[in-house]
Amino acid sequence: MDRYAVAGNPVEHSQSPFIHAEFAKATGQALSYGRLLCPRDGFAQTVTTFAAYRGALGNEPALGCNVTVPFKFEAFELAPRRTERASLAQAANTLRFDAQGWLADNTDGCGLVRDIEHTAAVPLQGKRVLLIGAGGAAAGVLGPLLGAGVAQVVVANRTLDKAQALVARHQASAVGAGNAGLKALPLAACGEGFDVVINASASSLQGGAIPVHFNTLRPGALAVDLMYGPAAQPFLQWAADHGAVPRDGLGMLVEQAAESFHVWRGVRPATAPVLAALRQRMAATR
Repeated sequence: MDRYAVAGNPVEHSQSPFIHAEFAKATGQALSYGRLLCPRDGFAQTVTTFAAYRGALGNEPALGCNVTVPFKFEAFELAPRRTERASLAQAANTLRFDAQGWLADNTDGCGLVRDIEHTAAVPLQGKRVLLIGAGGAAAGVLGPLLGAGVAQVVVANRTLDKAQALVARHQASAVGAGNAGLKALPLAACGEGFDVVINASASSLQGGAIPVHFNTLRPGALAVDLMYGPAAQPFLQWAADHGAVPRDGLGMLVEQAAESFHVWRGVRPATAPVLAALRQRMAATR
């Protein structure tokens, strides 16, 4: 039985074990998937121990893990081999434990783009996008957003120099994506009337105030919080109250998980049935 897990702090809320169990069942893959609660100063040791353990009989290899807050930057640094999308983000949400060395990947961005364009049916081509935050989540999604053909991405963050560093790293990608506009601005002066507003900050997880003014939303804008469940509700309610279409991070969670599953197993599972089951599961626990 091959083993996988999601590593983070906190991690008890994670729906990843349910998602990957559904993927495994649907694709006939033999695996188990659990949770790894990592001390804030013990991520590397926890994941290394998990990767090294083979079970009492040596037949339960750990072959990979997902990584959630606050360890995505650290996960990237741990792996000697990195995919192009992880290298651009300098953050990883997926580790694969290979004999030739760990591989770091980042499936967040392609998961977000697929959820917006395919599940929510909102094409990103030509859209103006506000990306709130400059941490590991924002770093993972910026490159794929540019690759989707947006007209502009503004990265707004409480600490402006972090947003500026993220933008500088992606300038070549912006040029390569048809000269998309890309700039960093402070939260208090990030612009108005965006077609898509994405909250990739820690504000929802920390129970903080909505980080931007409602004038960032054009009427009918798509407002996405990368969190889900109760943590995302204040942002989603704020968006709805101001004429936007709210969307939580469950769709992105399922899509990025499917991409991770493909990285590990070489099989791409169907996502729509799992997202439907997950929404039903979440509704039943309210």
